[in-house]
Amino acid sequence: VWVERTEDAQKLVDGDEFVFEHELEQRFSLKLGEIRVDDKPRAWPLGLTLARAFVAPRIALAGDAAHGIHPIAGQGLNLGFKDVAALAEVVVEADRLGQDIGALDVLERYQQWRRFDTLQMGITTDVLNRLFSNDIGPLRAVRDIGLGLVERMPKLKDFFIRQASGLSGDTPRLLKGEAI
Repeated sequence: VWVERTEDAQKLVDGDEFVFEHELEQRFSLKLGEIRVDDKPRAWPLGLTLARAFVAPRIALAGDAAHGIHPIAGQGLNLGFKDVAALAEVVVEADRLGQDIGALDVLERYQQWRRFDTLQMGITTDVLNRLFSNDIGPLRAVRDIGLGLVERMPKLKDFFIRQASGLSGDTPRLLKGEAI
């Protein structure tokens, strides 16, 4: 994911393909090697989006279909994995009990399980994005103090690492390596 200011992104997408390729190489070639663009570049605005409902009768949304968050440290991917693992667990359990796996009351268990975690992570990444993409003096000071505190407090640092890893809260069994 390449995050860019809206105006600059639009200029790159609308401009000459060689200029885009050159800019891409300048920014990423040390990590990726030689880069060749085979299709027209595209851009999407970043922001927090959350479906009003994750489920309807016989339908369940998971991952980016259910929510869109800022691309910070792969958190959208982690949420998607948790969604799919939770949905699988709910569906398998309902099937074991002889329930209709597409029934709204069954799918609402998945929605209830995942909704708060998704909202919490969405708000967290939105706040972090606003905090780290802003160079206003007082915000920069708060950011620097906060990072310094986290670095000096191992328990707090472990908490944030656990949150970022996706292994906090009510983790689906599949993500803990357990069978469902």
